[in-house]
Amino acid sequence: MTPPRPLVESRTLGGWRLHAIQAGGQRLDGGAMFGVVPRPLWERRIAPDERHRIPLGMRCLVVEHDAGPVLIDTGLGNKEDAKFQGIYGIENDGADGRTALEDGLRAIGMTPEDIVLVINTHLHFDHAGGNTWRTPGGDIRPAFPNARYVVQRGEVAYAEHPNERTAASYFPANWAPVAAAGQLTVVEGGVEILPGITLRPTPGHTPHHQSVLVTRGGETACFLGDVVPTSHHLPLPWIMGYDVEPLVTLESKRRLLAEAEAGGWLLVFEHDADVGFGRVVRDAKGYQLAP
Repeated sequence: MTPPRPLVESRTLGGWRLHAIQAGGQRLDGGAMFGVVPRPLWERRIAPDERHRIPLGMRCLVVEHDAGPVLIDTGLGNKEDAKFQGIYGIENDGADGRTALEDGLRAIGMTPEDIVLVINTHLHFDHAGGNTWRTPGGDIRPAFPNARYVVQRGEVAYAEHPNERTAASYFPANWAPVAAAGQLTVVEGGVEILPGITLRPTPGHTPHHQSVLVTRGGETACFLGDVVPTSHHLPLPWIMGYDVEPLVTLESKRRLLAEAEAGGWLLVFEHDADVGFGRVVRDAKGYQLAP
């Protein structure tokens, strides 16, 4: 498998440039990705491989904000070994020992040092693994040395006290070095973290998961995170088996997609291997991707 392409897709929102960077590819079990939805239904939309896995992306978003470049989620990073990458079907290698995320930054004329703010929707390894990087000497350091990192306070507490089910998703190396460097900021609830960039709690996948709204010039984009991981998950009951509170996810989706449809929001799908940006419409069958 090769990482989904294109590496970068860009849009303009009220004068700001948005860059969706495909920070690598992964493959996860299709049944787990669609929860209670029967396989004959979901495989019509996305075909599994011989190991029953479906192709997914790890899309991150750069907003060219007036205050400086803002990065939402960071992909897997470069710290995991070949066995781990094989289990999850990871391909995200980039130049100079970094990842496809850094390649994408380079493609839009930026470096990790340019990023002023990193927002994590939550701290699972495929969303926050790129917060830090393993140097050639083996040290683990913040990947964005001049950035403030922002996450929900409850998400940090949840990540630091995992149980038998959640421990496989949370690796302290993805956030502890950031906190040790004094770069981690925790918030509670809905916060406008910069003018036009608002954190929106969308719990369910984790109890303190958040999506990110970008509003400028009367236009709004929403980086969904894992509340709607792919465009195939737009139907309300199509919820991942990975979600710890799926009925809470259902209500988060109901509220968010109703606003998105009414407001004509531009949506950013983090895990979709093919669709980076889209808008949602609703008909008698429910929500679906607009033509």
